[in-house]
Amino acid sequence: MSATRPTPRASSALSASSIRQQFSTDINIQISAFGIGFLRKVGQLLACHGDVPDIGLHEGGYLYLATQAGEATLRENHALQRQHGADVVLLSPQQLVARFPWLALQDVVLGSLGLSGEGWFDGYLLLTALRKKAQSQGVRYVADEAVGLDTAASDGVLHVNAVRLQSGTVLPCRYAVNAGGPWAEAIAGWAGIDLPVVGKRRTVFNLASPAALPGCPLLIDTSGIWLRPEGQGFICGFAPDADNDADFAPLEPEYDAFDSYIWPTLAERIPGFEALRLQGAWAGYYEMNTFDHNAIVGLHPACDNLVFANGFSGHGLQQCPAGWVGAWLSCCSRAATKAWTCRHCPLNALRATRRCSKRT
Repeated sequence: MSATRPTPRASSALSASSIRQQFSTDINIQISAFGIGFLRKVGQLLACHGDVPDIGLHEGGYLYLATQAGEATLRENHALQRQHGADVVLLSPQQLVARFPWLALQDVVLGSLGLSGEGWFDGYLLLTALRKKAQSQGVRYVADEAVGLDTAASDGVLHVNAVRLQSGTVLPCRYAVNAGGPWAEAIAGWAGIDLPVVGKRRTVFNLASPAALPGCPLLIDTSGIWLRPEGQGFICGFAPDADNDADFAPLEPEYDAFDSYIWPTLAERIPGFEALRLQGAWAGYYEMNTFDHNAIVGLHPACDNLVFANGFSGHGLQQCPAGWVGAWLSCCSRAATKAWTCRHCPLNALRATRRCSKRT
């Protein structure tokens, strides 16, 4: 069911839909390795009644650029990524110019490029294929809104008996999964658990430009602005600074930021973009884990059958295949996997809520 908001506002439908291996922690690199394997086999795994989905996966790579201030971090991250088998390479400014002559690199001392296992795809087609496959296996989608949980307590631990819907329907359950995206905090609150997940607005701008950028990867500029090809044009975005990044800001594109910051910055990095044209824009929410910007997956000791799959912080589509596995493991054997998800998994629910006691 749609837990708290209708699908058109869901993050999956508004995502820039990309995947990378260039993370700075072991667990996130491992999750993405699993994710790219899934995306490469979507046609096989999600085929349904003879319909073989094609999500348009394009492994065009990510390119991170670093100034002198960020060089050491980029090298450190690269070493960790290579330990996990990521197909990434460090490039000097001379090597970058040879590969991407359309870049201006006056302040860049190093780049990191993903040669495979990174790129972008059609996130809405993936969402549709997952839905069709689930329905073919008996999953029933309910056009309703969850408004609460019926729970009982034993020895100080809650158990969810049913989910209450806005229509008045009550759905009994063995397990309830909190996949509420930006609105997951409210769902956790029904079980008395404080979950540090909020909605952070992010704008995606659709660009057209007469400039040819052969071999353009998904570029992460030193400014934090990102850019990638999309059809005959490009899309780009940015993360506002903390002072201008309110929780649940209205989902209106930040056109002023494009005119005053994004366009001038992109034109400085890619001189051919001086003549770019803004074709349109849309805004959606990151489900931001304010504790450490990483996913929260599995059970929480305060409730023995409420499974969390939240806080992916902008990485939801690329990390969701591994997220499903973590949630599934939590349901397979409560006694065995509760200990694993709560203590041993780096993405366990307890880590992000350990400072908050269960409400009474």
